[in-house]
Formats: sequence, C-alpha cells, structure tokens
Amino acid sequence: MHKIITLTINPSVDKNTHISGLRPDSKLRCSHSIAEPGGGGINVSRAIHKLGGQSTCVYLAGGSTGDLLHNLLESEQIPSHRVPIKEPTRENIMVVDDVTDQQYRLIMEGPNISDEEWQRSITEVTSLITEGDYVVASGSLPIGVPVDYYAKVAEAVRAKGGKIIVDTSGEALKHAANAGVYLLKPNLGELSSLTSQEAVTGPDQEHLAQQMIRQGMTEVVVVSLGPKGAMLVTDGIIEYITAPTVHKKSTVGAGDSMVAGMVMRLSQGWSLVDAVRYGVACGTAAVMTEDTQLCKKEDVEELYGWIVNRANR
Repeated sequence: MHKIITLTINPSVDKNTHISGLRPDSKLRCSHSIAEPGGGGINVSRAIHKLGGQSTCVYLAGGSTGDLLHNLLESEQIPSHRVPIKEPTRENIMVVDDVTDQQYRLIMEGPNISDEEWQRSITEVTSLITEGDYVVASGSLPIGVPVDYYAKVAEAVRAKGGKIIVDTSGEALKHAANAGVYLLKPNLGELSSLTSQEAVTGPDQEHLAQQMIRQGMTEVVVVSLGPKGAMLVTDGIIEYITAPTVHKKSTVGAGDSMVAGMVMRLSQGWSLVDAVRYGVACGTAAVMTEDTQLCKKEDVEELYGWIVNRANR
C-alpha cells in the first residue's frame, strides 16, 4: 500500500455557529461556536481519517491561529508536518441561519507567504515521498504564492516518482494541468475553462475530457457532476457513476470527501472505477452532514453499496 500525503498551502481555522434570523444593523446573537481545522488538503486528510485510512498532512501555519490549527489536528490524531510562517493563519466563519436554514460562508484571504516559506513547503512534501506514493495538493493560493505553485509541486512530485492529484480552480488549476498531473477533478465550469470552451454540454464533456488526456494535462479526469455523480475518463475508460438522491444539509467538504475516498482506495490498490464509485459515495455522504462535518463512514458504506448494486444491474 502506498502512502498518501496532502498539501494545504492556505489552511484555516473554520468557526461554525448558528443564528436565529439574519438582519442588517442588528446585534445577532450566535450559538456556541465550534472551531475545526480547514483547507483543502487538511479536509482530505480528516476525511481519510474518518474513513479508517491514513495520510500525512503538510500545511503552512503561523501565529496563535496556527497554533490552534496545530492543536486541532493533534486532537483529531491527524499525522502532520507544520511549515512555520511569519503571518497568522486565517480564520473562516460559517454561519447557519436557523430561520431560513441557509448557510453563509465567510472566507478570508489568508496570510502573505514569502518565497522561502512556499518553497519550503515543496521541500517538505517531496522529503516524504517514495515511488508510487500519492500527493493531494488542494485548495486556494494565499497572497505571495505564485500562480504556478501547483505546477511546481507537480514537477517535484513526479521527479520523486509520486502521483499527484490537484484540486483547485482558476489560473492555478490551468498551470497545474499544463504541467501534467496524475488526476484532475474539475466540475463542468472548470472543464470548460481548461479546454477554452464557453460552455460544456452533455455530449461535449466526454470529448473534452479525452482531449485533456491526449494533450498530456492529466492521466485521469474525474468530472464532478454535482448531485448527479461523476464521469471518469482515462485513455481507455469512460464511466458514469450515478449518485443516489439524499437530503442535502451542507455542501461544505463534499469535494474534499470525494477526493479522500478516491485517493484512499487507489492507495490500497482498488481499480479506478471502484475508487471513483467510493469517492462519489463519500461526496454524497458529506452532503448529508451538517456544517463542516465531512463524510461519515457508515453513510459512505451504505451509499457505496447502492452505487455498486445499481452499476451491476
């Protein structure tokens, strides 16, 4: 079994609370807040831990918020390597209005990262890799980090014989794809951007995903189709995985849970098709939980069974 290393360049402490009605120019009394570690790669590691797997989380952190993030990860028993930075780690705020059941996500920009700090994060990740290991680089880029950061990470991971999965957006995603990665998980909007299309329709998505593979952007494309599931495309596979319909409570962490399920099963030697089916079950299970709770293993196993049984009909 190969190791999994996750990388979070812009982590956060996520504070979750509830209010009874969102009103302007008023003092809004909040419920007791719950602080949780956050950021793309960190959420992937947390979800893997919930599923019974193991990963090592590499993240940048500074200030008292960074100390809190470190303590939160330790309390969840997530193996981690902290890369110290001068500026404090950001805090995000998630507020649920109990009157409307609407969720509001206030996402902060993050600290200014120096060249030496982001370069050290790549060195830290590559020092942990042996051939065949998986690296998940996920999340937004903070100030000071170059837009081709994930492309640099991809090159360093490949040089050590690792397989990199990149889950980000915008120009950072384009640069990573142009550098070449093992797996990309775009949604339809990101697929459109990566292939320079104004919009992607159903008949086009298979062709465009195959185009990305032919151009050397990635070996595997898993197109996230939201509540409909996902489409897996490789050089020799086109497979649609349908997600079961569930009651949606929160979409926070659904994408990270999906990546967690896929990479955990790939590291254990599962086939791509079965790993993506498991990932879709994880993403769907995350939607069933409140706030930022990610997926629950018992929900995942039930949903995965449904997906497999439906595929075998």
